[in-house]
Amino acid sequence: MSKTGYTNRILNELDVRYADQPEFLQTVHEVLNSIRPVIEKDEERYERDAVLERLTEPDRQIFFKVPWVDDNGQAHVNRGYRVQFNNAIGPYKGGLRFHPSVNISIIKFLGFEQIFKNSLTGLPIGGGKGGSDFDPKGKSDREIMAFCQSFMTELYRHIGADADVPAGDIGVGGREIGYLYGQYKRIRKLNEGVLTGKGLSYGGSLARTEATGYGLLYLTEEMLKCSGYDLSGKTVCVSGAGNVAIYAIEKTLQLGAKPVTCSDSTGWVYDPEGIDVKALKKIKEVDRKRLTEYKKYRPNSEYHEGRGVWSVKCDVALPCATQNELNIDDAKILKENGCIAVAEGANMPVTADATEYLQKNGILVAPAKAANAGGVAVSALEMTQNSERLTWTFENVDSKLKHIMVTIFHNMDDAAKKYGFDNDYVKGANIAGFEKVLDAMTAQGIC
Repeated sequence: MSKTGYTNRILNELDVRYADQPEFLQTVHEVLNSIRPVIEKDEERYERDAVLERLTEPDRQIFFKVPWVDDNGQAHVNRGYRVQFNNAIGPYKGGLRFHPSVNISIIKFLGFEQIFKNSLTGLPIGGGKGGSDFDPKGKSDREIMAFCQSFMTELYRHIGADADVPAGDIGVGGREIGYLYGQYKRIRKLNEGVLTGKGLSYGGSLARTEATGYGLLYLTEEMLKCSGYDLSGKTVCVSGAGNVAIYAIEKTLQLGAKPVTCSDSTGWVYDPEGIDVKALKKIKEVDRKRLTEYKKYRPNSEYHEGRGVWSVKCDVALPCATQNELNIDDAKILKENGCIAVAEGANMPVTADATEYLQKNGILVAPAKAANAGGVAVSALEMTQNSERLTWTFENVDSKLKHIMVTIFHNMDDAAKKYGFDNDYVKGANIAGFEKVLDAMTAQGIC
């Protein structure tokens, strides 16, 4: 078979088998096309050992019903998922997402991405993901507790500190993690670090809340520096108003840049004076309200319905909301407005054609599996602290986080250069992440 023939065959087979899973296919195509140079080095052996088949097929996929009762006595049934994708370098690790959009395609896409993201951190963690189509918005604390307890009553069978360690994701914050962990302990009679993102009073890590947003900026800063730019003084557009976006905005301000936008599912804010992070935290973390409230705190700001964050002139764009939120039209606007870099705070927020356009036009692109790895990195540091029965200082965790993110950038940069893809950090991240997983899979035999 000719070079790349093996990769093409696998992609064609996956396209047929999973035609109903567009998000999963999108990430598989992006990753497998990126790692072609690695496969081509010994294509015959890798095909004989079915490396790509073993990589793209999860170790197991778990589906289960989640019955729960609301405050009015009405019973509901949601669907729960846990996809354990690859544990070649450590226990499965990846968040739980509670959102109506959750389906098997999204969970598989996230889990597959997680393999390479976790590998890039340099920490011993494998790839997995899970969640439910349950929507926590508008639910009382008691309803959230009822759902979480029911969810964990099934999930506990499949997780453990050395087997699979879930974390939080969209819709799963400190409140939800607390209820999930409480039920796990009740059932298993174990006090272990089986969930990360725990509260500080029961085994959580300082800097975990800030980790993904802070990590995004540490990597972005290093990427710009190595290309001859200085983040300080730059105008930054951020999408989202959740955990990642809030702390990306906070760290942007700390590093001397000016974040001027944020958004939620109903609209977006433009604040030419720079986003007031204290007001944003009050609205989203304390009051749990919509961004329409922001203007009460900053009268000179603008609120717009719908989408439009990327229409604002900026030097750096940080999509931190959800998958496929920055499309080709947005990319063209960013280019016209002089944007120099896009770093993905969310999972796969830039569409494939937009990524290609940005790269062809000389705009630096840091892919999610590298740029938003700060969250899972600190989750792994939380696992270490739990194993030691110790709690590290914020400064200790933050310094380790910065070191990890800077190292991730240089690993993907080196991998890109090694295979002749200078400044193509999408390929570089995929190759760097894959090579480590490949070595581990090969060493452990076919199993």
